Amino acid sequence: MYNSEMPTRAELPSTKQLVRSTLIALVSAIVILVAVILPAEYAIDPTGAGKALGLTKMGEIKNQLAQEAAEDNAAEQTVVIVETTEPVTAIESTPEPAAVVQAIAEPAQPVTSAVVEATAPEWKDTILLSLKPGQGAEVKLVMEKGQTATFSWKSKGGPVNYDTHGDGNGRSISYEKGRGVPDDKGELIAAFTGNHGWFFRNRNDETVMVILRTNGEYAEMKRVL
Repeated sequence: MYNSEMPTRAELPSTKQLVRSTLIALVSAIVILVAVILPAEYAIDPTGAGKALGLTKMGEIKNQLAQEAAEDNAAEQTVVIVETTEPVTAIESTPEPAAVVQAIAEPAQPVTSAVVEATAPEWKDTILLSLKPGQGAEVKLVMEKGQTATFSWKSKGGPVNYDTHGDGNGRSISYEKGRGVPDDKGELIAAFTGNHGWFFRNRNDETVMVILRTNGEYAEMKRVL
């Protein structure tokens, strides 16, 4: 059924060649781990290659974002502190036969219960945009006319240029523009049915990370660029 011939022993790789290939693959994996993965994911750069490639900065931003996410989760927890004090009764007496046993009951001052609540805003979607020098990215929300979305974004590693705009059904609109802005927040109200969102551009000499969080009346968030 099959006409292919079995390879001869001479055509098969030798044990030495297999060991060599395995060692080359192992060394390559270690180089990639040390020079790329560790700087980009954990900001660990023993060779300095990650800094030269801009990967260490990315790792530092990711670590900071993870720390901020943990702080946000802690802030969402409600802390309740309640303190109460029971009345204390003190009885004084003397062993003298004619002494009068006197009971003194003085309730302690009640401590007002304290309730502390700390809540962080809840976001429907969060997207991280890693932008190299000169690179741009666009994120849009699919919205119906009159719908409102709340948003908050900030840039790590340097300010960015942005353009908040919308398009759809042959129409377009520019809501707001800015240059060299580190962060922004507010409401986006759709002027018409279509896609409404943000375009970010990194004009810095190093990679920056833009963190965009949104909530409100929209069907979906999508990155279009």
